[in-house]
Amino acid sequence: MYDDILVPTDGSDTVSETLAHALPIATDSNATVHGLYVVDTRITTAATDDTRTDLEASLESDGTAAIEAIERAADEREIDVTTALERGIPSKTILEYANERDIDLIVIGTHGKSPREKIVSLGSVSERVVDNASIPVLVVRDV
Repeated sequence: MYDDILVPTDGSDTVSETLAHALPIATDSNATVHGLYVVDTRITTAATDDTRTDLEASLESDGTAAIEAIERAADEREIDVTTALERGIPSKTILEYANERDIDLIVIGTHGKSPREKIVSLGSVSERVVDNASIPVLVVRDV
C-alpha cells in the first residue's frame, strides 16, 4: 500500500514513539523509510551575526544525530532507509520533500518539541503538515 514513508524528526524523544508506528507499516508494505530533519531557518535568521555560525553548527549536529537514530532503527529491522538534512521552515520543507519524492505517507509526532523549540514556541509543525498535506498523515501523539 505504501512505497515511501516519511518520518520527519526534530531530534526529540518523540521520534522513538513515531518510529514504533512507522516501522511496522514500512515492514508490512516493504516500504522505504525517509528520515528528515529540517534546520529551521527562522531560528538561524533571528540569531545575531556573531552567534549564527555556532547555532547553525549546533542545529546541524542535532539533525545529524536525529537522522542517524532513524537509520539505526530502520537498519535493525532491515528496512530500506534514506535520510536528509534540509534547511527551511519545517512544515513547508516536510511537505516539499514529500511532494518531490512521491511520498505515500507521512508519520509525524506531536508534542515533540526540542529544547530550542520550547524556548521560541514556533507553533505546531505537525498541525501545519496535517492541514496542508495532499497525502495521508499519521500523527503520533507523545504520551
